[in-house]
Amino acid sequence: MVDLQGQYKKIKNTVDTSIEEILNTATFVNGPIVHQFQKNLEDFLDVKHVIPCANGTDALQIAMMGLGLEQGDEVITADFTFAATVEVIALLKLTPVLVDVDPDNFNIDIDAIKKAITPKTKAIVPVHLFGQCANMEAIMEIAEEHNLYVIEDNAQAIGSSYKYSNGKKAKAGTIGHIASTSFFPSKNLGCYGDGGAIFTNDDDLAHTIRGIVNHGMYKRYHHDVVGVNSRLDSIQAAVLDAKLPNLNAYNKSRQQAAQKYNLAFKNHPNITIPKTVNGCEGVCDSCDCHVFHQYTLKIKNVDRDALVKHLNDNEIPCGVYYPIPLHKQKAYLDERYNDNDFKVTNQLVKEVISLPMHTELDDEQINFITSKVLEFVNG
Repeated sequence: MVDLQGQYKKIKNTVDTSIEEILNTATFVNGPIVHQFQKNLEDFLDVKHVIPCANGTDALQIAMMGLGLEQGDEVITADFTFAATVEVIALLKLTPVLVDVDPDNFNIDIDAIKKAITPKTKAIVPVHLFGQCANMEAIMEIAEEHNLYVIEDNAQAIGSSYKYSNGKKAKAGTIGHIASTSFFPSKNLGCYGDGGAIFTNDDDLAHTIRGIVNHGMYKRYHHDVVGVNSRLDSIQAAVLDAKLPNLNAYNKSRQQAAQKYNLAFKNHPNITIPKTVNGCEGVCDSCDCHVFHQYTLKIKNVDRDALVKHLNDNEIPCGVYYPIPLHKQKAYLDERYNDNDFKVTNQLVKEVISLPMHTELDDEQINFITSKVLEFVNG
């Protein structure tokens, strides 16, 4: 699904030199490279504050802790996503409220958000799924109307941009009150272990978050807030800082691969290619609305699971993201949920399949993958 070795070879000298310097200076935690990467990412995103942490799940949890959400507060998020989003809500004894998603772009459904708001609602967590932003303009309007926080889960869309109705653009993760991201190795910007970060333009919130990630300390052994131990180590920061100048090129490579996939599958009666919030295919020369963390098709009138087996038999990796809705997961079952409120998600889990998507895909690989998909789908 990814080719991290091929990507590494192109930045090997920079990565190796940086890691060797860390080993020689023993600046393993909160070393100079961590602060350098933080500043460079702030500049890239045009956001006031980036606070690195240990992983993307921690980033989500710390963001919610920083907002001061209290036990029983309701937090609305998407049913069709990875469990980390709802996991941290439950861990903090908040009340997760799962809602359905848009059938075309798989992001949280705006009407479903509106219907789910109660007097206990305190926050919305839009997940920028598979590489593109949710409808942030509408979400921020809802949040302002109901005095809610917006926490962007940007683990899959770093480097993408959201385009407002007036033409203005902003980077994913810089629109809500706070955002989180993951630097897991397979992400568009990934390290060689675990890593994450929180973004915000709010000075006071950033100050609170900086204490939380470091045991609640602003001064050594003075614990002013309840915190956690969640720091990005220097080696991971070195890898990320080496990759960051290449992120736009990495994302463009993914878009070019997506365009080739699209050409192979377009107009097929049993295959639906990815769509975007903006209505385009996310692959025009000037477009960065979709950075294709995953390239995900919808397969209809064909046995999707049999297609997965067919691809695996031909040594083609693929993924089903996600096979079980969160509202049906044992850990998150709740009598509040009515299955009829999740019609889109319940259908998507039967239809979606994600094909290999990374910066090193070449034409020969794409041609082989698409030919094997079409071979099966065409019967």
